[in-house]
Amino acid sequence: MSETRRPSLADQVYDQLLTKILEEEYPVHSRLPTEDMLAESFGVSRPVVRGALSRLRDDGIVQSRRGSGSYVLRRPDRELISFVPLESVSDVQRCYEFRIDVEGAAAAWAARRRDDEDLAAMDAAYQVMEQSYQQNALGVDADQALHLSVARAAKNPFFSSVLESLSEQIAYGVKLSRSLTLLDTPVRQELVLAEHRAVLDAIRLKQPEVAQATMRHHITAAKDRMFVGTQED
Repeated sequence: MSETRRPSLADQVYDQLLTKILEEEYPVHSRLPTEDMLAESFGVSRPVVRGALSRLRDDGIVQSRRGSGSYVLRRPDRELISFVPLESVSDVQRCYEFRIDVEGAAAAWAARRRDDEDLAAMDAAYQVMEQSYQQNALGVDADQALHLSVARAAKNPFFSSVLESLSEQIAYGVKLSRSLTLLDTPVRQELVLAEHRAVLDAIRLKQPEVAQATMRHHITAAKDRMFVGTQED
């Protein structure tokens, strides 16, 4: 997803640490070795290790505790790596972070400005997505169409233009999320549908704060479902 470039030493250490977390050499809730020990193990300097740990913190995978060191908060779902390269995990999370803010705001404006035509478009998109879920299809296009219908209901072309310009990156993350959902229990699929319904209900009822909160919750939950363990554990 990111531009091709030569990975830095910090990138390489990040990937190696993430691999060790994925393989549970460092299980969730376990303490990582000290910076000195990691630097010696990987044959790099402490600043390089700090850079890698900083990225892991930003991605919500590890947490630093003052005077105690760094601990594993969560790890990628093992199935995740069968769909994307390990180094893509951070890029996928960054895209979801961006969507949380942008689409949350779009949902709030949609709740203020939507008209009957917008509601019809959102309902139609939801029905297509629901049908794709019932057929156990990925439904990436249907998911994107629903989110785009919300952005268009905001009556601000900047929201829809941003989603359209990022359609490839967003589709990448949605495909990954849906693939993991299809491997899980049917309850998870119904949960995802319920999250979308909550957003549309708030927009229909002209509740901007609720619409923003439910959209932010949905996209955050989609991001977090890619991991084992949560930041709230």
